[in-house]
Amino acid sequence: MSRPRIIEIHPAAPPKPLEGQPCNGCGVCCLAEPCPLGVLLSRRVRGACVALRWEGERYVCGALGAKPSGLRGWLVRRWIAAGQGCDCSLEPQPPEA
Repeated sequence: MSRPRIIEIHPAAPPKPLEGQPCNGCGVCCLAEPCPLGVLLSRRVRGACVALRWEGERYVCGALGAKPSGLRGWLVRRWIAAGQGCDCSLEPQPPEA
């Protein structure tokens, strides 16, 4: 039996959507492990991505910058699978009291 993975999620983060549903900025996927772009930026394959940012009420990818456009924006969105829906199979559990 494997040990549960423990990640710290901002208390105000939205709940994780079901797989296939649109991303809502819950951060679960990027807090657990980086995407292919995040692997390059973080220089690791486990743990939270260094590009992940908390912005008020949700997590966002810092690699996108303020206004992603042009080829750079397209490449970043493709690498992080932006607009593809939630592909994270992890199901967060509240901390034990």
